[in-house]
Amino acid sequence: MNNLQRRNFLKLAAASALIPATGLPAFAFKNKFADKKTITDFTGDGLNLTTKEYGQLLAQLTEKDTVADDYYSLNGCVEELEIKFAKLLGKEAAVFMPTGTLANHLAIRSLAGNNKRAIVQQESHVYNDTGDSTQLLSNLNLITLGTNKANFTAEEVDAVVKKTESGRVASKVGVISIESPVRRKQGEVFEYEQMKQIATYAKANDIKMHLDGARIFLATPYTGVTVTEYASLFDTVYVSLYKYFNAASGAILAGPKSLIAPMYHTRRMFGGGLHQAWPYAAVANYYTDGFTERFAKAVAVSEELIKKLSANSRFEIHRIASGTNIFRLTVKGMEAKLFAENLKTNRIIARAGGPTPNDLILQVNESLLRSSAAELESIFIKSLS
Repeated sequence: MNNLQRRNFLKLAAASALIPATGLPAFAFKNKFADKKTITDFTGDGLNLTTKEYGQLLAQLTEKDTVADDYYSLNGCVEELEIKFAKLLGKEAAVFMPTGTLANHLAIRSLAGNNKRAIVQQESHVYNDTGDSTQLLSNLNLITLGTNKANFTAEEVDAVVKKTESGRVASKVGVISIESPVRRKQGEVFEYEQMKQIATYAKANDIKMHLDGARIFLATPYTGVTVTEYASLFDTVYVSLYKYFNAASGAILAGPKSLIAPMYHTRRMFGGGLHQAWPYAAVANYYTDGFTERFAKAVAVSEELIKKLSANSRFEIHRIASGTNIFRLTVKGMEAKLFAENLKTNRIIARAGGPTPNDLILQVNESLLRSSAAELESIFIKSLS
């Protein structure tokens, strides 16, 4: 983090200290302790609930008959979730989608209209991980920028726009899609000032903007930019419901009512009109409430832990430039696989990974709120034996 990011982080950490000591929903981890005896799981953005834990959570949520079911993903707690996210993102409306792949696809498809050229990051999920679905199913022409980077610039966008307009058959760029944080760049964020410049350029040139914000709620404690501020630069925003809101599946797509309101027809046309989505929406609803404050406190615990581990000569911390909740830990004098096994016996889950056999990749999530940084440090040191 740079100095500005650190100042913003300290403000958020101070604010998060005002929430209760556990910082957790009432029964969020009861089963986690009972079944796995796990303190902290560093292997994902969320809590990695087991099927048993998920089922028991649903049973507790529905015990008082306050979870209203939906009909083909309409009304009930699904609609409640859509309204909640529209407000969080500062958009007029939101619609549930069964997957993020579909949310991104339908957003770009709708925004592009008849202007089939779309600018995306070379490292984006849309370009790399969807089997060319936007090209094959919606006749979109994806133009990539930012090779092996999280960012691209307004100047690069301008060069593409001018080139497409100057062809013998003039074409127009219809939409720019930006993913942030970028999964393929280990959670690196797209630089906010560049985002603003690109958004200004797009508006001046009648180009629509889409944010693949699957993990955008994870960015704020590290950048100091609120989710609403990010979303304000874009016509549409997608947010994942399973990565850290712990639903079994699902996504939210938010934007102007004129585009979002009829989207359930397109969703069904693509086979995404699930008969019932309440088991996803109910859990996402539950974990969304208070998430921003809880995650800020989890980040504060992680930063304290990083500081403590950095002071130990057996550990070396590697931060991602412009990164978020992912960092690398090198364990000197011990292979990471053995160290991870030792951690597991001491109720911490982590995975080996990185450029050397001594590296672990650690991801910050809400499970850090189960203990203090001092307790975690003690276990890390104990696991060196």
